[in-house]
Amino acid sequence: MSARSVPPTRSGLVRASAQLGRVRKGRELLNRKREALITELFKSARPALNARQEVEKRASEAYNALLHALAARGQATLESDAWPGREITVELEHKQVWGISVPSVASHSPILRTLTARDTAAASIGPAAAQTATEFERLVELVLEALPKEQLVRRLGDALAKATRQVNTLQLRVEPTLTAELSSLKRMLEERERDERSRLRHVLRRRKKTG
Repeated sequence: MSARSVPPTRSGLVRASAQLGRVRKGRELLNRKREALITELFKSARPALNARQEVEKRASEAYNALLHALAARGQATLESDAWPGREITVELEHKQVWGISVPSVASHSPILRTLTARDTAAASIGPAAAQTATEFERLVELVLEALPKEQLVRRLGDALAKATRQVNTLQLRVEPTLTAELSSLKRMLEERERDERSRLRHVLRRRKKTG
């Protein structure tokens, strides 16, 4: 509902004023939410950045180990050593941060294994291949640890952008439009009242003349 759809009456003016009040209150609430999101985003950004840098460092070490293993064993032999593959089970849970659903890793199956747990003798695959397996298992663990931090920052950023758009829409479009329409409605009512008073004075003068 806008002031244009409100009849130019006193009750319509009251409804239009109430609507403008609700818009202003909504803008204030969104502003407070936006400030809280900014605070939370700054608090969460550093851990997420540190986690990403750690993942990048670990990935570099893992792929360097892979290059050494490829040089020592060859691709076909490494693929044979890696068989059979295994599944990693990850259980997720969701937390609420300022009304935002953020996934986190509740639990996962063991990733980092000992040499004996890999069902392959270290002597048969060589130290380079064994080190490569260890590095990639550590990389997977780091990725799972970094995932919730990364997702938190992403979703906080999305929520902040949405709240900012909403605040801007209310502050720069809706509120000025309603304010202008409310002023126009007040002017219409004031003009109508002046016309009514003028007609009333005219009627009174005619009655006095005829009386």
